[in-house]
Amino acid sequence: MEISQGLLNSAAENGLITKLQAEQLWKFLRERGQDTPSFRFTHILYYLGGLIAIGAMSLFMTLGWERFGGWGLFFIALAYAGAGLWLTEFFLNGSRLPIPAGITAAFTVVLTPMAIYGLQVALGWWPEGKVYREYHTHIDWRWILMELATLATGAVMLWRYSLPFLVMPVAVTLWYMSMDLTPFLFGEADTTWTLRKLVSLWFGLLITLLAFWVDVRTRHDKDYAFWLYLFGVIAFWGGLSMMHSDSEINKFIYLCINLIMIAVGATLSRRVFAVFGGLGAAGYLGHLAYDVFKDSMMFPFVLTLIGLGVIYLGIIWQRHEETTSGKLRRLLPQPMRELIEQRH
Repeated sequence: MEISQGLLNSAAENGLITKLQAEQLWKFLRERGQDTPSFRFTHILYYLGGLIAIGAMSLFMTLGWERFGGWGLFFIALAYAGAGLWLTEFFLNGSRLPIPAGITAAFTVVLTPMAIYGLQVALGWWPEGKVYREYHTHIDWRWILMELATLATGAVMLWRYSLPFLVMPVAVTLWYMSMDLTPFLFGEADTTWTLRKLVSLWFGLLITLLAFWVDVRTRHDKDYAFWLYLFGVIAFWGGLSMMHSDSEINKFIYLCINLIMIAVGATLSRRVFAVFGGLGAAGYLGHLAYDVFKDSMMFPFVLTLIGLGVIYLGIIWQRHEETTSGKLRRLLPQPMRELIEQRH
């Protein structure tokens, strides 16, 4: 349950705490929450401005920038990176604003591909016809060096500043790499969509497991795993959902995997699992409605009964949740138990 000022006032009205304590506690929580990302107007402005600046030097880069040449792009990237580092230090140490500091630090990391691209062009190591703008729109094994350099820069920046938003460009780069590795490992001539989907699935699963490991290691610290979970689940679920099968058994297994994702999301308090798991389950039910039981009059009634049954299971679970959850958590390793308790 999210704590609000109204909830604290209600507690004071019911005599659980005094009105003064409610006011002091709310002031304390607001001050502590300033450095925690949330859906407040100030933070929306932070991220909106940061993503516009990051997009300007990545997704929205125009072809006109190619006129600067390799050395021009390289030194422009270095100048922007220097400004990003200065702003990071200013926000973090001068103004004590970790959220803007994380955004400007991520901006610095995002400049790495442009710097490496410019250096390669300047040294004559880049093929004709390939431009930097395509880095974010085309799958190509030639981006691998740029991606490795970005991961290295991200690791150094994380070590130096320990800001959770720095994981965002690292996670995006890992996602890009999952797509670009296929032609690199198997050759462009042998690359098929089936192979790409398999690589996406397994790479996404590895990133998700990495996110879980990071989540356990940092369970008492800031949330460093969010972005890894997000792009890991996108890669895994995307590869899984794009696979075609004429077997109803395989489609049912797909439903079970999505239901497991929903359960994992509820256990770890990670909505990304529940969202994509819910989409997958809805897709399977749509398949049943439009393909398997398209002429059946009973299917909507049966589905309604199943839905009501699930609601009833929720009622039963709510009644025994505390006892059952306590017994189940005692079976888990201590780090896993602490992670679940910390996230709930």
